[in-house]
Amino acid sequence: MVEVVLRQGIYSLFTPVPGAVPAGPGQAGGVLVLVGPDPWSDMVLGCHPAACTCKVSRLGADWADDQVVASLGCSCLHTAPVPGAGWVFVVKKGYQDTDTSLQSSVITKLKGVAFTNTSELGERLWDVADYVIPPQGESVFFVMTNLIVTPNQRQATCPEVGRTEPLGPPTPTKLGSASIPDALCYKDEDCPSGEAVVAGNGVKTGRCLKDRDSVRGTCEVLAWCPVEKRSKPKKPLLASAENFTVYIKNSIRFPKFKFSKMNVLATNNESYLKSCRYSTEHPYCPIFLLGNIVRWAGSDFQEMALEGGVIGIQIEWNCDLDKAPSECNPHYSFSRLDNKFSEKSVSSGYNFRFAKYYRDAEGVDYRTLIKAYGIRFDVMVNGKAGKFNIIPTVINIGSGLALMGAGAFFCDLVLLYLIKKSNFYRGKKYEEVKSSSRKSLSSPTLNGNQSPDQLGAL
Repeated sequence: MVEVVLRQGIYSLFTPVPGAVPAGPGQAGGVLVLVGPDPWSDMVLGCHPAACTCKVSRLGADWADDQVVASLGCSCLHTAPVPGAGWVFVVKKGYQDTDTSLQSSVITKLKGVAFTNTSELGERLWDVADYVIPPQGESVFFVMTNLIVTPNQRQATCPEVGRTEPLGPPTPTKLGSASIPDALCYKDEDCPSGEAVVAGNGVKTGRCLKDRDSVRGTCEVLAWCPVEKRSKPKKPLLASAENFTVYIKNSIRFPKFKFSKMNVLATNNESYLKSCRYSTEHPYCPIFLLGNIVRWAGSDFQEMALEGGVIGIQIEWNCDLDKAPSECNPHYSFSRLDNKFSEKSVSSGYNFRFAKYYRDAEGVDYRTLIKAYGIRFDVMVNGKAGKFNIIPTVINIGSGLALMGAGAFFCDLVLLYLIKKSNFYRGKKYEEVKSSSRKSLSSPTLNGNQSPDQLGAL
């Protein structure tokens, strides 16, 4: 900081004085008017901009009624560097043009088999055609890990709630369940014919079915009978799905720069993808174990496989195209998208229903209803590419100079010294206060060449 000393008059002085009192912030580049009560008393003043070194460009004085009036004009000569400007330009690559309109395609393929032995299905071998939905290999795919099977359903009439279901108290062995309130009845009039059961399986027939010693019953419905069991699974049927593998092939293109790439190693070795697994040593082998994906997302596969859930697979392509294409690599991250803390909630997990239809020798259709629980995987791709371009380079350099205050300095330089009407601008920028009666000073005038001892003698 360059301080200004006012002592027994008005002096143009650029000698730093320890303990100088700075003027208030925001005065740089303007005019500061100061009034002192005693023309012979010491006054120590100074310009105080935030990041500039200033000088007094013009100084005049008048005094009347023992009042000293000083007019100081300050303009910035040197600017301190602004850390943010270099950070934006270098770290954030402000010299590059960017393309965020990523074009992407994802193809998935699963591998793995499982063996089960249940009372509904008997001994059964499960392959990808059984547990992968949909089979086309899209960016969103579902792996079935558990199921409830209701075999041999035929269109007929039956109770909306079967005796095998856990029914509401106080008669758990009687017809009538609190799980489907609209199916509860006490008489036939409670089951109007043709009315669909809310959250049920069929259409009411007009009959209320009750056990002999029960007052409450359930409506008879026209539906696929027997109706589906309303029990939750105890353990995952396809627990071995943890060892299944998924191949995720991702092709991307940045249209602005006409740059394309894949996340698969370019090789003619057909056995490479049959033997490799994704790791830091094989970043271009996009074959993942399902158990690893769930674990990297922070969950346990066996717990998640019981009632299902949703996993997100994020592929990031952040490419600096000023470097070699081999430096543009995919980065994978994994997260659980459903609320893993809601296992106790009635809406926890992920499931849906589908059926397999058959026809018997008599031409009557029947089906096997499957309520499938499992894990849905959502593959999401995004990215950004950058490449040097002169236009953003010039814009960011200009913005950085403006932030550092160099713009104001160069504008003042041009307006004060290079244009024809510089005197007009100087007169508007600086104001010199003059008096009708000027008093001569007995003390010597300081011109900035005095030594500290000479200043002390004053």
